[in-house]
Amino acid sequence: MTALFDLPRHPQVPVAGSEKTFPVRRIFCVGRNYAAHAAEMGHEVDREAPFYFTKTPSATVLTGATIPYPPGTNDYHHEMELVVAIGRPAFRISKEDAMSVVYGYACGLDMTRRDRQQDGKDKRRPWDLGKDFEQSAVISPITEAKDFTVGTQKIEMSVNGTVKQVATLDELIWSIPEIINHLSGYYHLEPGDLIYTGTPSGVGAVVAGDHIHGTIDGLTAIDLTLGAAE
Repeated sequence: MTALFDLPRHPQVPVAGSEKTFPVRRIFCVGRNYAAHAAEMGHEVDREAPFYFTKTPSATVLTGATIPYPPGTNDYHHEMELVVAIGRPAFRISKEDAMSVVYGYACGLDMTRRDRQQDGKDKRRPWDLGKDFEQSAVISPITEAKDFTVGTQKIEMSVNGTVKQVATLDELIWSIPEIINHLSGYYHLEPGDLIYTGTPSGVGAVVAGDHIHGTIDGLTAIDLTLGAAE
């Protein structure tokens, strides 16, 4: 049989200090994983279990890009996050073994059509229009796990030079081993999977012409410029 057309290959994320690239297979995102962010969104902290939403690999965009203000929204928000890159298969893996499947870490931006996400909440419908759309998963080059250990590093993001989000990684409600342990109970995690681990408080709207700059101590910074709507 012959395919009707060719699909583009999976997005490739550079690996810091290397000629290698990390192909993106799937993108998982953890919701409300900082207590202060849960509060600013009007929710109690859920400590029973983490929850997730997904983005398609085609949502990936690399740091340094200029992207158009997306269609279908008047309330486009930034969300700065630590991203975990999975490098080995994991299914029902224990918390004790979970870190062994981590390939590396990156800075990420979970860009969000907040008004469309709120529509989903109000109508008890999925969040897809608010979360899974083109160029909504921004990522910096991946730093290999041997060169970075998650601890008390500062995570910070600014818009046009003004700091909007700041926290430390030890404020995560669900730790990286806990997330991998839990998520691998529902999915066969595979090399190429990315996990956006949640955003601190301070999320807010951005507009055309804004420049976003995000950092996590020890990782490559992330930058994004917003162009005019198409």
